[in-house]
Amino acid sequence: MRIAINTRLLIAGKMDGIGFFTAETTRRMVQLHPEHEFYLLFDRHPQLDFPLPANAHIVVLAPPARHPVLWYIFFEWSVTYALRRYRIDLFLSPDGWMSLRTKVPTLAVIHDINFEHSGGNLRPSHQRYMSHYFPLFARQAARIATVSDFSRNDIANTYHIPTSKIDVVYDGAHSEYRPLPQSEQAQVRNKYTQGSPYFLFVSTIIRRKNLTNLLLAFDRFKDADASSTKLVVAGARVWWQDELKQAYDHMRHQSDVVFVGRIDTPQLARLMASAQALVYPSLFEGFGMPILEAFYSDTPVVTSNLTSMPEVAGDAALLVDPTRVDEIQSALHRIDAEPALRESLIQRGRIQRQHFSWDITTQRLWSSLIQLSQHEA
Repeated sequence: MRIAINTRLLIAGKMDGIGFFTAETTRRMVQLHPEHEFYLLFDRHPQLDFPLPANAHIVVLAPPARHPVLWYIFFEWSVTYALRRYRIDLFLSPDGWMSLRTKVPTLAVIHDINFEHSGGNLRPSHQRYMSHYFPLFARQAARIATVSDFSRNDIANTYHIPTSKIDVVYDGAHSEYRPLPQSEQAQVRNKYTQGSPYFLFVSTIIRRKNLTNLLLAFDRFKDADASSTKLVVAGARVWWQDELKQAYDHMRHQSDVVFVGRIDTPQLARLMASAQALVYPSLFEGFGMPILEAFYSDTPVVTSNLTSMPEVAGDAALLVDPTRVDEIQSALHRIDAEPALRESLIQRGRIQRQHFSWDITTQRLWSSLIQLSQHEA
């Protein structure tokens, strides 16, 4: 077969969760299946950090798809043309975008549809585009893959699609995420917090990641506990206004919050493995990859009891209502004050993480493609 893969999000140094999903599954798929030809569709010249075998071919299309008008041109015209030119049998789109003008059977990976449930997380033009096109993508795709049972049910219910059309493939964790010896953890703490223990928040800063309530809870925690523990925030400031800016500006313990910005995966993995806990009180996730990364790092987890997060965390995390500042504060206190609890969460995380890996994800994604090809045959 000739299989095309939308790889436009493989941008060195700028990959987010969907980019890592694309990289990890594409790398494995082309290596495991030399009997097939793969055409990797980019919207700019790529800088890959893994070698490609002879059965993988890079195709650079124009224009660079960076805003809604160019998204439309790239997928409806450039991708459609490439699928026809290279006589593609199946099209895999790991970010869910696809061509509505092609008859090539398409497997769309829709990680979540958070944009359907709350505003303020995307630019208005991006919100309009996704709200208009993703229902069309979901209905036209021959099959859909997603990363949790929660997302499968959400996509099915919101877009009125049978769940039998949607396969759950889950996410994995980067191999950089692993435990560190105590001596190296001390080096990390010395670098970022002058040796103090810290809670870690990891995410691009947008409204639904709920940093606002974490800052409020952390301030209350510092008021109530005689603790030297700090809060490290790792992620780019995409949104910094309204209630978030107000919460930070009024913090009594502002000096104990350390912003490190967006950092590369090796450094982030060291930050994760040296933290007292990952605190991830998001309001909506299709999967919640940092939870799994913390499990692989032997780091305790505090996360939300909403959407996919209980599914990923199992019994290996403290679950809180992310809308309740007092619940987040209580979880911070327990993590800081109860070493036995931290050790118990680490042990349970080691068990829970065995359910998720990029090898498992790739196997499930390949099964979806094969099911699609057999159906079309």
